[in-house]
Amino acid sequence: MTIPKQLRYTHDHEWIRVEGSTGWIGITDHAQSELGDIVYVDIPAGLERIEQGKPFGTIEAVKTVADLYAPCSGKVLEVNPLVTSSPEIINRDCYGDGWIIKVALENPAELDGLMDAVAYRRHIGLPPSE
Repeated sequence: MTIPKQLRYTHDHEWIRVEGSTGWIGITDHAQSELGDIVYVDIPAGLERIEQGKPFGTIEAVKTVADLYAPCSGKVLEVNPLVTSSPEIINRDCYGDGWIIKVALENPAELDGLMDAVAYRRHIGLPPSE
């Protein structure tokens, strides 16, 4: 199970990678593993803004559908066209090409409430390091 140290994590298994005032958001390796084969990602057309803790879309796997929750508030800059055309990329590369949306952060201080890699490992029942 991969849990990159440079990312921040939500209790709902989303991650965010921040560079400057831009954040890339996706789901964790744990989440994609639990979901199984991902077949569809639904982000509403025209989505302009996300709000921390609120759903911004859904992800569908063979066995279930799950909401995607925003780890921060911000203006949506881009929805990854790769996950809408080939959602299975999330199963293969959830932290790379499988990112879901890119946002301009409105309040970087919101990130302080997210988990680091050690806390996320504990959250999913893994020891602090492998």
